[in-house]
Amino acid sequence: MLNIALARQSRTAPQLADAMLLLVAVIWGSSYAATKQALAFYPVLGFIALRFTLTFLVLVPQLRGAGLTALRPGLPLGLILLGVFICETQGVAIISAGNAAFLISLFVIFTPLVEWLVCRGRLDGRLMLAALLSLLGVYWLCGGSALRLGRGEWLVIAAALLRACLVCYTRRLTAQRAVPALALTAVQTGVVAAGSWLLLLFTFRQPPPLPASWQFWGITLYLALFATLFAFFAQNYAAGRTSPSRLSLLLGTEPLFGALLAALLLNEHLTALGWVGGGCIVASLLMVLTRRAPPQQVP
Repeated sequence: MLNIALARQSRTAPQLADAMLLLVAVIWGSSYAATKQALAFYPVLGFIALRFTLTFLVLVPQLRGAGLTALRPGLPLGLILLGVFICETQGVAIISAGNAAFLISLFVIFTPLVEWLVCRGRLDGRLMLAALLSLLGVYWLCGGSALRLGRGEWLVIAAALLRACLVCYTRRLTAQRAVPALALTAVQTGVVAAGSWLLLLFTFRQPPPLPASWQFWGITLYLALFATLFAFFAQNYAAGRTSPSRLSLLLGTEPLFGALLAALLLNEHLTALGWVGGGCIVASLLMVLTRRAPPQQVP
């Protein structure tokens, strides 16, 4: 009976991880429009600091007992996450939420490449074709001219690369040790909160006055609890139960929800060429999704 229960649990865990990651994709898809609205009230670093401070305060009780094992992997992962959110949020402040949602999906293409560099796997031809198709999609999404890749677009692309590094190094740093997912999320959010406050004080000398808008605080609370607390718990939970490439592919459905919600909430509209470019990016995700995954080897 015990063997049957363990076998069922081993089959159920990946399915639960997949379901959680798809839900995260929906939530993250909504976060671009929400972030765009919140940044009308407060600067980028201050918004990140408030969002992650709220999340960290909820998770502080996790940092005791076995939770202390999350400190070692959580500190470097938190620094990578800080880079992700600075680049991504600053990019969202400059470009449209829909474009940002499509561009951030490039991390699905970057992840197998980073995984190959980190874990010394083997690249296949389909992956390279998908990468080229994705780059063509970015070209069309941004107007059909490489010169139109401005600062905002490059910031979001940098965030996508850093997110790929985060996925791979989360797997690498936690694969051979039992690290509670909530405790790891607590350390990461604490590093992002502290880093954001330090950068904010360095930039402004003193934090700007807090917004009085209920809309701002509602958005910040939503992003703190769902797009940060739940999302990174789900990502850390899934990291030990699926490959980095599959994890990134499931999260790669995010641009579909991001573009749709940007159109509904912010009245944003892509041009016909932009939709073709977005379609190329999504097609590249499907190409990678259907490729045969190599055996997982974690050094």
